Amino acid sequence: MDEMRLLVADDHELVRTGLRTLLEKQPGWKVEAEAADGRDAVAKAIELKPDVAVLDISMPHLNGLEATRQIAKEARGTKVLIITMHESDPLIREVLDAGAKGYILKSDAGRDIVTAVEALRRNKTFFTSKVAQIVLEGYLKKEQPAEDCRSRRERLTPRQREIVQLIAEGKSSKEVAVALGLSVKTAETHRANIMRRLDCHSVTELVRYAIRNDMVQA
Repeated sequence: MDEMRLLVADDHELVRTGLRTLLEKQPGWKVEAEAADGRDAVAKAIELKPDVAVLDISMPHLNGLEATRQIAKEARGTKVLIITMHESDPLIREVLDAGAKGYILKSDAGRDIVTAVEALRRNKTFFTSKVAQIVLEGYLKKEQPAEDCRSRRERLTPRQREIVQLIAEGKSSKEVAVALGLSVKTAETHRANIMRRLDCHSVTELVRYAIRNDMVQA
């Protein structure tokens, strides 16, 4: 079998270990790197350019959705497979819009992950049956994501979405500035613009927004 180079990103070490074990049972498949947060996953994808990056949605510092956007832009040869516990139709649509080629549930990983990775290598998409049904039902019903979930999120720039997640994780303006290589003043300006754009009047409201939009875990 041809060589397959992989990246696995999840904030739980046991999950990463389990995925590595499943994937490296395949002849020629090698997990070249692991990441415990989205920002590290993006950096390693850009550096190593693996064939497939397996990403969780709920990761600290940069969630899987934003990491997918950055990998799709900066490491174009790398295909992204999302593996998550979340199965909402709006989230699935956003993941696909961000550039992911596959979406499977963690509960289905033991059965589907090898097939999913192989499909992505062959330039195909892959969804576990439950996710495929959700996508189909949403299409047939012509449902649109709620205004406060999708269209509000689309008002934010990629940098602003990163800042929302960091603030929701409890980072101060100084810590946000350090994480993103900004001045404290610039970070505070971004924060003020975000609060105004989302019509949030407190950090608590911003945290609720981040949780509703799967940027952080409750």
